[in-house]
Amino acid sequence: MGKINLKMTEVQNRERRLGTIIAWNGTASDLHTQSGYQQRGSGCKTNKDGCRLCEAKGPFTQGSVCSEQMVECQAGNVRDAVLIQHSPIGCGAGQVPYNSIYRNGLAMRGHKVENIRIINTSLQETDMVFGALGKLKQSIDDAWERYSPKAIFIGTSCPTGIIGEDIESVARKKQEELGIPVIPLFCEGFRSKHWSTGFDATQHGILRQIVKKSTKKQEDLVNVISLWGSDIFTPMFKELNLRVNYVVDMASVSDLEQLSEAAATVGFCYTLSSYMAAALEQEFGVPEVKAPMPYGFAGTDAWLRELGKVTHREELVEQYIAKEHARVKPKIAELKKKLQGLKGYVATGSAYAHGLIQVLRELDIQVDGSLVFHHDPVYDSGDAREDSLGHLIEHYGEVPSFNVSNRQQYQFYGLLQEVKPDFILIRHNGLAPLASKLGIPAAPLGDEHIAIGYEGIVNLGEAILDILAHKKFHDDLKKHAKLPYKQWWLEQKDPYILAKHPELIDA
Repeated sequence: MGKINLKMTEVQNRERRLGTIIAWNGTASDLHTQSGYQQRGSGCKTNKDGCRLCEAKGPFTQGSVCSEQMVECQAGNVRDAVLIQHSPIGCGAGQVPYNSIYRNGLAMRGHKVENIRIINTSLQETDMVFGALGKLKQSIDDAWERYSPKAIFIGTSCPTGIIGEDIESVARKKQEELGIPVIPLFCEGFRSKHWSTGFDATQHGILRQIVKKSTKKQEDLVNVISLWGSDIFTPMFKELNLRVNYVVDMASVSDLEQLSEAAATVGFCYTLSSYMAAALEQEFGVPEVKAPMPYGFAGTDAWLRELGKVTHREELVEQYIAKEHARVKPKIAELKKKLQGLKGYVATGSAYAHGLIQVLRELDIQVDGSLVFHHDPVYDSGDAREDSLGHLIEHYGEVPSFNVSNRQQYQFYGLLQEVKPDFILIRHNGLAPLASKLGIPAAPLGDEHIAIGYEGIVNLGEAILDILAHKKFHDDLKKHAKLPYKQWWLEQKDPYILAKHPELIDA
């Protein structure tokens, strides 16, 4: 892990920068021991095999997404900008679900509901031979004529990376011609093995070409790095005399420009916020709130106190904490009675999963297992206060079956069989149908802010009760569904057996 370099046009991928892995199995404490925070933020450890944190390497990938799609859901969600996908049309398939998500997000935040602005250059076979910079230039002109955007993002793809398209020179010339930021985002799918590098690519471009270097500061403004979730931070921050600057999704270009003027930066998930928050502190002097994430009482208390310290609102924070504890604890006591004896499972992104498990355990729900889609041994600040996995273990205990798998359904089946939960919490819904076929209801957390803060404990408990009310549907589905796996795999006790013995793939 090194210093963030905004002079480079291409962001360094997470594997090289943080030591990110996408496959591992064991206990939460074992994973934490092998990660870098034991050295108090000095970086990742190197073991006897020369790995900072060695991962299980399977023989194939059944399903995942790529960095380009994360650029699509970030740069494509800036309200008065346009994203150009310099790619074959197949890379634009994500425009359909992301348009729906974007429209819902705009409605939840009180913005005008409109369609996403993404243009695809539709590369053909001949473009792979002769190049397609002419198409890119025409698409930029079309975007300018059609939308008059305040910024234009250009997302690369595997084909443009393979043929070495000179995206930078086109972006530079068009920026001079149009007088707006024209920002190349290098996000070829093969650039990184995990899609979270796509978050970093978008944020890198914004930090380089949109955020203004400014000595002006707004002492009550806080950057909140988030996705599309409901506006839970505005009422919370109002109690502290603070205002919210939501970025990147649903932000305007002017919102992004003023990132450097904020008093602090926070996030709901370090997977998403790590790069931008650290760079804002390093390059623009905006302090990152370094604390556990705001999930459960322990995390939310620590997060608020650090925010209060950074913004000089310690007294207001203590008043808010006392008031909220008194308000929600009776509700949580009632929920515990209704949720007694339940066993849950979490299958989401890495840091977000740590937070959700904390909330489940606040509700006295047993959590014996979790699947995270990747694992960052350390985040960009290197500060041990952001050690979300360590915070989970210290305050809420061990997770015996803690697994890293980038949405591999064939592994997910075995993991659920091992733990046998009553329900699962999931963010990326592609895994939910498999759980349903096993008779396990899933709460697809479309609003990623549902579990944040003190009210989030109540919200998540009520959401679990809602999905358990439909348990009979899932039981019926289990009786009639047939899984697409051979019997030897259905009987397999080790979901990672193919990573350890790839020769079995032909069995």
